[in-house]
Amino acid sequence: MSFSSDREIAELTAHFVCRTLPKPGWTHAAHFAVALQLLHTRGASTYTDLPPLIRAYNEATGVANTDTEGYHETITIASIRAAEAHLQGAADGTPMHRVLSDLMASKFGRSTWMLTYWSEALLFSRDARRHWRDPDLAPLDF
Repeated sequence: MSFSSDREIAELTAHFVCRTLPKPGWTHAAHFAVALQLLHTRGASTYTDLPPLIRAYNEATGVANTDTEGYHETITIASIRAAEAHLQGAADGTPMHRVLSDLMASKFGRSTWMLTYWSEALLFSRDARRHWRDPDLAPLDF
């Protein structure tokens, strides 16, 4: 899914927050779109606001938040950090959809990007799902 306007990102975020976004719309790009929009509008509170929003959205779409599925703390926080670094690196006035496009064209556009930093054993552990865990393969470069 690509976003050709900031309005599309804002609308997607509103549907996500209200839990009216159809489940197939909750893609890798949509996760980053929402993170960028919240960072743009809420700043640092995104780190505390987004986790419960994801949990609530999951429940509304029939996804249980358990030790093996649903919300994942390490993935969420790492993704917010990646989005924030990309947003901060963008020139002032860059439209949000361009920031998202550039982010998705980078290594973060691959859903497996985290495996550069975390081993599968750690990243997919119950502990990393519940709590932030620092990478065990390489330090984050942001």
